[in-house]
Amino acid sequence: MAEGHTITIEHGTQRVRVVHGGQVLAESDHPLILRETGCPVRYYLPAEDVRLELLTPSDTHTYCPFKGTASYWSLPDAADLVWAYPEPKPDVAEIKDHLCFYEVEVL
Repeated sequence: MAEGHTITIEHGTQRVRVVHGGQVLAESDHPLILRETGCPVRYYLPAEDVRLELLTPSDTHTYCPFKGTASYWSLPDAADLVWAYPEPKPDVAEIKDHLCFYEVEVL
């Protein structure tokens, strides 16, 4: 990590739900809570708790020097709504096979 830049990952115990347009896209009791310097708290949900059949892979990819290259998925009315790091860097290996949404509801 760069000096002054930290990423911590903890296992959450609260239920997290993602709803878009009245449709539940994901719901999990096992989120990973990622805290990164300068960024909002993000909840990474196990792939098995996400309704992947509703999402379409996007051509978008972004690179984070701390996490690696992200892949994105979209809904017909919401581009790049969710992302994941298929091959995360070793320091954040836990987020492999987890997806993250911009908006989540913590229950």
